[in-house]
Amino acid sequence: MNSSFFDIRPENPEDAGIITAILDEAFGLDRMTKTSYRLREGSAQAPNLAFVAELDARVVGTIQFWPVSIGGKTDALLLGPLAVLPAMQGFGAGLRLIEHGVAAAAREGHGLVVLVGDAPYYAKAGFRKVEGKVLMPGPFDPDRLLCHELKPGAADGLNGMILAPHRMANA
Repeated sequence: MNSSFFDIRPENPEDAGIITAILDEAFGLDRMTKTSYRLREGSAQAPNLAFVAELDARVVGTIQFWPVSIGGKTDALLLGPLAVLPAMQGFGAGLRLIEHGVAAAAREGHGLVVLVGDAPYYAKAGFRKVEGKVLMPGPFDPDRLLCHELKPGAADGLNGMILAPHRMANA
């Protein structure tokens, strides 16, 4: 099996139950305590930027993007969660979801995507370590903070705290 076997389509409300099950199986129930999850609390997903991977009309993976601001001056998208059912991992569904989602974000006019994740894996989709003094509102490994420029120079001079837009007024 290779990545071409997976169909990518927009997430819809009927997918909520299977997406939760995939996230539970891939990350466990303690995922809600991670900084990236806490950052998204109370936020709305970026419109038109949530997708699922299907195999034989069965949802096997999910990706979502969320609006954030870095230092109050750089708008970006936070990628995550990205999850694929453990039995389907290693066949390219995750990479297909990333590539599809990043391309959709670029078409929507976004300039930068950030995430916390495994650098060697995400480098396959064009992500690199964030340079600069970028923080998150909770514990995180700075070596796992990655970015992908959708517009040239979008990551230049990044500095400050990554926050969800609704938290900016309280920062």
